[in-house]
Amino acid sequence: MMVFVGLFMVGITLAAVAKKDRVVDHTLSDKEPGSPDYDHDAFVGEEEAKKFNDLSPEESRRRLGLIVEKIDKDSNGKVTEKELEDWIIFTQQRYIHEDADKQFPALDKNGDGKIHWNEYKNTSYGYLSDEDLETSEKDDEFSYKQMIARDERRWDKADTNGDKHCDLDEFKAFLHPEEFPHMIDVVVQETMDDIDKNKDGLLSLEEYINDMHTRDDTEEEPEWVATEREQFTTYRDTDKDGYLNNEEVREWILPTDFNHAIAEAKHLIQEADGDGDGELTKDEIITHHDAFVGSQATDWGEALNRHDEF
Repeated sequence: MMVFVGLFMVGITLAAVAKKDRVVDHTLSDKEPGSPDYDHDAFVGEEEAKKFNDLSPEESRRRLGLIVEKIDKDSNGKVTEKELEDWIIFTQQRYIHEDADKQFPALDKNGDGKIHWNEYKNTSYGYLSDEDLETSEKDDEFSYKQMIARDERRWDKADTNGDKHCDLDEFKAFLHPEEFPHMIDVVVQETMDDIDKNKDGLLSLEEYINDMHTRDDTEEEPEWVATEREQFTTYRDTDKDGYLNNEEVREWILPTDFNHAIAEAKHLIQEADGDGDGELTKDEIITHHDAFVGSQATDWGEALNRHDEF
């Protein structure tokens, strides 16, 4: 699953921010689908994948072995699907906590344990002049005012007691709304805002595809695009009216019958279970080292770079 980040960036278009922030399960890499490189980018992210070039295969295998010992909670030498699922959930939650813990102190200017919306806005957008705001309003694809309004809407949803402040837990929901049930509506709305170009409250097939793929008339349409067209028509458009409404978008980006941790655990078991017993030994995992360092099981590989754990 893709994660949400705070908007502290200068000179980035709204479209780029939206795609980075949005929870949407479509193309995960520009590599060939099904290839190891595609899997690595999908599990690690393109930028994170580059970091593994700094570790020797021997060192990354050694560190992976130490992680296996943590996953194997009962220390019986076998990693079950449930143990792997629990570890994936743990690493996911750890990232959310650490991300909020890192950003919160810089925003809590008066150190009172909560951040007012104005503190966040001034830190994130205070460098903007009136001219910056007005200039961006004239750009069809990019508006600082829209970015601020988008953040404030998410802020108000995360602010469960309505005092315009976010404490640390509320701030976590602001940064990572996809992980909090009460934030689902704002995730859906942000997705609709980004893709629904004609603002009719529905996503057409054309809008759906255009969000994923910028068509070049000089090149043949990639095969995965045809697959996405079929996904839209056959599975996503459940009422078969040719559009996705809010409920259909919700099921697309945060499906109720799909658990990412379980799916990832099953995938890794399938990849590495050499003897077919449904469990993984340390040797099996290390033998399939490439699959695991590109997996959420190792915090998208980031755990391999944690000096305090090794």
